[in-house]
Amino acid sequence: MFGTVLIANRGEIALRVARTCKEMGIRTVAVYSAADEDSPVVRLADEAVRIGPPPAKRSYLYAPAVLQAAHQTGAEAIHPGYGFLSEDADFAEMCQAEGLTFIGPPPEVLSMLGDKAEALRVLSAAGLPVLPGTHRPIASAGEAAEAAAQIGFPIIVKALSGGGGRGMAIAMRPSDLPEAYAQARNSARAVFGDERVYLERYVETARHVEVQVLAGRDGQVLHLGARDCSVQRRRQKLIEETPVPGLPAEVADRLCEQTVEAARAVGYVGAGTFEFLLDDAGDFHCIEVNCRIQVEHPVTELITGVDLVREQLRVAATGSPGITQDDVRLNGAAIECRVNAEDPARGFLPTAGTIEALTLPAGPFTRVDEYVRPGMSIPPFYDPLLAKVSVWAPDREQAIARMERALGECVVSGPGISTTTAFLTRLLAHPLFRDGKHTTALAETVDPV
Repeated sequence: MFGTVLIANRGEIALRVARTCKEMGIRTVAVYSAADEDSPVVRLADEAVRIGPPPAKRSYLYAPAVLQAAHQTGAEAIHPGYGFLSEDADFAEMCQAEGLTFIGPPPEVLSMLGDKAEALRVLSAAGLPVLPGTHRPIASAGEAAEAAAQIGFPIIVKALSGGGGRGMAIAMRPSDLPEAYAQARNSARAVFGDERVYLERYVETARHVEVQVLAGRDGQVLHLGARDCSVQRRRQKLIEETPVPGLPAEVADRLCEQTVEAARAVGYVGAGTFEFLLDDAGDFHCIEVNCRIQVEHPVTELITGVDLVREQLRVAATGSPGITQDDVRLNGAAIECRVNAEDPARGFLPTAGTIEALTLPAGPFTRVDEYVRPGMSIPPFYDPLLAKVSVWAPDREQAIARMERALGECVVSGPGISTTTAFLTRLLAHPLFRDGKHTTALAETVDPV
């Protein structure tokens, strides 16, 4: 096992990785920007290195500073968390060249699956169903119009290097396509530094379902069940749960087994998530692979008892997971809600400020992944996620009731600060969510205030 691991991230995921490392007796190194000097992970880590000013491009996304910090602190491996450099094939290759272990898939797998169109082509060849689309970059609006005519409307234009629900635009009819094409390219260029896009058939009313996999370099691949993350706003996930409500066990098992075979076929290594849309006809379509730990991994941990970060570290150090498929038992139901520093009354505009009052949920079978403290300033430079509230219960009905109770305890306030807690509570109360019949359209129909 590694002696020292550098955590190349911030916020709740950096703190979460540090905690598992501490439990495993692994020395930790935190890196931080000038805006995160007071972050709890800086205090928890055995050593902390300031790597740059607040903007992510000059700190958390600046690979030379991260690599220098690793060398000067004697780190043997780098855990990238999610976001930032976590799916950057070039960074993984730099780590390899510098004699550092990148805790994630190898560069060639990141490169293949990071190109969304290429990933769909490869996954289709591996036996997973995918939506009709170009599976190649589209170079002009004219080419997009020709391709869309063959695919059929509605169309979604997606960034080739996209992720996290960004770099996308929808064209419901041919007249919408030029604007959607331009919008997606501009967004992709701004967010990912890569303006290439591809086209895919858009499914208007769908469930968003994903399968958690864990794979070793030895060829062992296993799954830890499926999650539902259909409650989204602007394609940003808000509520995640497992098991998938209303999905027959035999269908879930078949989906998980197919995903395992596809992961093995593409040479996947580490923890990862294969994402699918479930349409009205009950058919699944793979839309992408997230080659990292997911924001919503706590719900899987709650029903399996498996520490996914521990398994990431084990695979990176030894080449093999510490568990087999026979060790995985799915027990009960779990739900996660993302508490963001956003103002629903102002179109969910991110809010920044100093936290004056803070009460986070506790109680039976309640888990909170956070990084905030009273007196701490929420910086305006990063993702607005403050905390993830997760609960476990023997069944879904009890899990919903427990989550409502937990959110009712949550208080985060200070000058200028608003959160999404009340909005999440309204989503949980919606009849479609209660009945497990919600789709990705649900959140857009609920009054934000």
